[in-house]
Amino acid sequence: MSVKSQGRQAARRWATLLVAGLAVGAVSAAERIERGEMAGYLLVPNEKVPETFNAGFSMYVAAWPLVKTYPGSRFQTGLFGTWMFAQLDAKPDFKLYSDIEGGLGWWRDTRFATETPKFIMGGVAPNFSEWANGPGAGKGRDWNKPSGKYGIAQLSPWVLWPPDGLNLKQGTCGEWFGYGYLPLPLAQPKATTAGTHVPTGDQCWTLFLNTGNFKGPVAFFTPYFWSRGGVEDPRFSGLLLDSRPSNPNRALQMETQHIPSAQATDAKGETYARVAPTRFPAGRDGESAVVHRITSYNKSALWDGVKAWFEGGPAARGAIHAEGSVLHEFTGRGGATWRIYPDGATKEKRTPLAWTSFATPMAADKNTFGYRWNTNFVTRTKVRAGTLNTLPEYFRLVTRTNKFEWIPVSASEVPQETGLAEIRFDRPDAKPSDPYETPDGAETPWKKPGPVAGPFQARLGDGSVVTYYWYRFADQPALLHADLTKAEREAMQVRVEKLHRNWTKDREYLAPPAFGKLAELDPGIVVTPPKGLKIGYVPIVTRQEPAR
Repeated sequence: MSVKSQGRQAARRWATLLVAGLAVGAVSAAERIERGEMAGYLLVPNEKVPETFNAGFSMYVAAWPLVKTYPGSRFQTGLFGTWMFAQLDAKPDFKLYSDIEGGLGWWRDTRFATETPKFIMGGVAPNFSEWANGPGAGKGRDWNKPSGKYGIAQLSPWVLWPPDGLNLKQGTCGEWFGYGYLPLPLAQPKATTAGTHVPTGDQCWTLFLNTGNFKGPVAFFTPYFWSRGGVEDPRFSGLLLDSRPSNPNRALQMETQHIPSAQATDAKGETYARVAPTRFPAGRDGESAVVHRITSYNKSALWDGVKAWFEGGPAARGAIHAEGSVLHEFTGRGGATWRIYPDGATKEKRTPLAWTSFATPMAADKNTFGYRWNTNFVTRTKVRAGTLNTLPEYFRLVTRTNKFEWIPVSASEVPQETGLAEIRFDRPDAKPSDPYETPDGAETPWKKPGPVAGPFQARLGDGSVVTYYWYRFADQPALLHADLTKAEREAMQVRVEKLHRNWTKDREYLAPPAFGKLAELDPGIVVTPPKGLKIGYVPIVTRQEPAR
């Protein structure tokens, strides 16, 4: 049934009731309201750069509370992010989807969610056979099927990685979160993998952060996370990120899968919608800067110097060389595919918002993308940590050039009979979240050879408590699952000890933003190594549970 015919059907129902002499109130507002969602993409075009800048990327994205109140586990959206694929010589003639995506956001399986976003790494093995979101976090929660949960190894001795996602400081409100992935030569290439004649490359794609209270590398995808796909299907061998460079020209978008909405039709057949209060960061001028300094790198930016260091040369400082980088420029253009529709609606019944009626994409400068807002529909709201732009909350369904569209309207324009004014998008009551627990058996890699110190606990701003232990780097569970011999792990141990001695958490690695303030990680996840464990040891979270 089309949106238009839905409206006509509602009008006929009202007419029937009136003819029968029934009061208008006989059909309750609750009966007329259809619950649904607002979803779609915000598209951010940026200029291409030479294909030779194929050794990773970094960027700054705004981190902010997208919705006023966390509305429950159906809420799922990223903030602005990207998809980094392997650079291939030719498109394969078979299905192959594998990349690094993730970013800031909220997900349906987030157990300890607040209005503040979290960060996941989001590595996707071929065709979603596995995915890895962080150390100890991946596809599903069943450790009997650890699809991707061993795919990322901890590198930093200063940052805890909760399985629910990397926490930002509560109240973060538009500050820049700097992150990117560059390969580090921590491993050696191998001719065989898991006993097969499938090679594994030496690229350890490493997450680098630039925040107010932590800077530097945090964790990396083990090469085996990628090459294992080639063991399962030899066609994938040599086409994945363990050995291939990265494609420097990536899509940049904000992907939203569910912001709660509701819609209803009045007695005249007019249909209205309401969405959960949705907000964007506001600068001093009211504009929203959301992405800054997208940078792509070649191997001279970091890889070459680190590789020479590991082979006996001078120590690499860790700062990424500007001569090995290039900035992507913004065109000032942008698109939106956000739609409002009831639950279960087919694609053709998902009606677009008139996004450009209240939002204009812009390049604040050639390296900064954002939006200007129509203040007739968008209001500036002061919150404890800053200022936010609240987008239109109410919409009316109209026909323009034979196409349906939701246009923003004020609350006073929405008939009271629709019942939309009484809708609430509050956090629902829910039982305490189940804890995340890692395997506890004596023969598991969590206990054999096991940690050298712990347990320790940290209380986080999302209302959870994490339990963690200190492991020798080479003995952490992810590396015991990475198809490495003891000698190969010990060689990695030597290299990581060099990093721990020289690359501290307060040095500059990524070039800083040209303006604005850096977001901070949750203070609870920034730790200090115990005495004697500062070099060559890492903290591994084994449990996350609700705080008592």
